[in-house]
Amino acid sequence: MSKYRYVVAVDGSEWGERATQQAVNLAKKSGATVKLITVIPWSGYAPLTQQEIAMRPLEKHEEERVAREEILGQLVEKHKDSGVEFETAFYWGQPVEVIRDVVKRDRAHMIFVGRRGRSRVADLLMGSVANSLAHCVGIPIVLVP
Repeated sequence: MSKYRYVVAVDGSEWGERATQQAVNLAKKSGATVKLITVIPWSGYAPLTQQEIAMRPLEKHEEERVAREEILGQLVEKHKDSGVEFETAFYWGQPVEVIRDVVKRDRAHMIFVGRRGRSRVADLLMGSVANSLAHCVGIPIVLVP
């Protein structure tokens, strides 16, 4: 029997922390590896001003640092004594597309996501990432309140 793999999509919100806790709780029982991922929204099609073009590399570097240290690193540190094996990764792109691709590529058995993300307005305007994932991944999704 192959080892279970859980993917947890986190964004620095309290709901991402709750999703991680649920994945850790289940992984302790099942022996699964937990992969924490965060996706930094990025579109190559967004219109930019000259100032934004000049600042983008600096902002990108800072966003990567925040993803590694303040989002992923803090969650791993919080659960380091859990006995659960962790992997972490951050990606640039459209969250639903990236998460779907990671789940497929890594042959994940289950995905954990928070009920809300950092932006309630974005959830209302574009639909939540969790709702969109429910329509495009073929594995169980644990939607954590």
